[in-house]
Amino acid sequence: MANETANEFTNAINGLMETVGKLGQMQVELVSNGVKAFAEALEPLSKTATDLTGDLVNTVTKVLQDASTTTTSKK
Repeated sequence: MANETANEFTNAINGLMETVGKLGQMQVELVSNGVKAFAEALEPLSKTATDLTGDLVNTVTKVLQDASTTTTSKK
């Protein structure tokens, strides 16, 4: 009888430790997947921001060139 109780207790502890291990692994996977998703979302956003910045610089340059040409040609 005491041996059965000890086996049940050991099985319960083993089951508990297995569950805790699985929960820990799931948390690590969840964080890893979250970081991966964030990085994947950030990549196109950074490319778009870079493209917009380049377009803005080109536009400002063009406006300044046109203003310079207009001012120079009127003299």
